[in-house]
Amino acid sequence: MDSLEEKTVKRETIFDGKIIKLVVDDVELPNGKLSKREIVKHPGAVAVIAITAENKMLMVEQYRKPLEKTIVEIPAGKIEPNEDPMLTAGRELEEETGFKTDELTHLVSFYTSPGFADELLHIYVAKDLKKQANPLQADEDEFVNIVEVDIDEALQLIEEKVICDAKTVYAVQYWQLLNALR
Repeated sequence: MDSLEEKTVKRETIFDGKIIKLVVDDVELPNGKLSKREIVKHPGAVAVIAITAENKMLMVEQYRKPLEKTIVEIPAGKIEPNEDPMLTAGRELEEETGFKTDELTHLVSFYTSPGFADELLHIYVAKDLKKQANPLQADEDEFVNIVEVDIDEALQLIEEKVICDAKTVYAVQYWQLLNALR
């Protein structure tokens, strides 16, 4: 099989922010020609499918500036430098919902948009949730409302495009499959 690798000839950092870095690579294509690739460098993130004892999913309602609207999502957040993704998942669950768990299981990891970003998202499932009297505080620039939904409500929110991000649609589909197998 011929190599499809694109060799980086030059890299220029355009932006280095709090969450992402934008680089532009000059690359040599497999046919020897040159091209440019705009790449978003991201530290990685986690998301948590949190299912209550009543078979409801904990979600958060949050305004998303890139979309200019409020949407409903599963709890999620970026991984801090050298942080184990499982620790990030537990922290984000508590910060965003006020719940902790001792039952956190890795489900899957995937690249969110490999055409232009290197973000790797790790999804965990949390059960045996315990409400915390004094939970970890959310980031100072993060404002969320906690939402508990059953499967029918989640599917309705997808239909209404209130749930419209890939990780949460994936979570609802996974949950729907789990319920079908019971």
